[in-house]
Amino acid sequence: MAKKRIRLIVAYDGTNYHGWQIQNNGITVEAELNRCLSDLLGESIEVIGASRTDSGVHALGNVAVFDTEARMPAEKISYALNQRLPEDIRIQKSEEVAADWHPRYCESRKTYEYRIYRGEFPMPVKRLYSYFTYRPLNVEKMKKAAKHLEGEHDFKSFCQTGAQVESTVRTVYSVDVEEQGADLVIRVCGNGFLYNMVRIIAGTLMEVGQGKRTPESMAEILEAKNRSAAGPTAPPCGLTLVKYEFF
Repeated sequence: MAKKRIRLIVAYDGTNYHGWQIQNNGITVEAELNRCLSDLLGESIEVIGASRTDSGVHALGNVAVFDTEARMPAEKISYALNQRLPEDIRIQKSEEVAADWHPRYCESRKTYEYRIYRGEFPMPVKRLYSYFTYRPLNVEKMKKAAKHLEGEHDFKSFCQTGAQVESTVRTVYSVDVEEQGADLVIRVCGNGFLYNMVRIIAGTLMEVGQGKRTPESMAEILEAKNRSAAGPTAPPCGLTLVKYEFF
């Protein structure tokens, strides 16, 4: 029987997972998908993920593909798979794509949001999906700083040391800082991101908001091409992959 390639749109709460990619030291989203798909389709399935989100990071629409000989219609797989997956992972859509379609080898645009909850005290229902701070943040300065990151740059200063990448040059289409009541959302859209890049951007922008850095210092951080020049890596709970677009 001929194989077909299926694309999944995957949403998950990353709190209980050691990231997307299979690890020896804990449960991952990829491992759960492989396990449940293999059980559902009666064959050994290994998915290929578009974005290897880190431990504790969430997603509204990560993308994965796999090949199968199963006769089940592509659009029905989402319904059957959701019956088997843990309740913190849900397939939003399943569809057949071209046999050679690969999520990492086509032009794409990713959008991440980093959410900060500002208050005198933490809000328990927000603790898994936002970073809490009681320190005042100057939002206008954060917005000015964010604009320095737009465009094509070498983001080596915003990449965790030790990451294995051929190039640290990336294109960031937009960095927006938006107030939503007590929440502050940093929304970053780009053609690709380095290891911990969005979380380091968020940590650095928060230092600008606290007056520890000037908005103009972002240009100097980029120029330094050194991780120690940027701010801290913000905790993973505030980060969500919200959208993946392919062209």
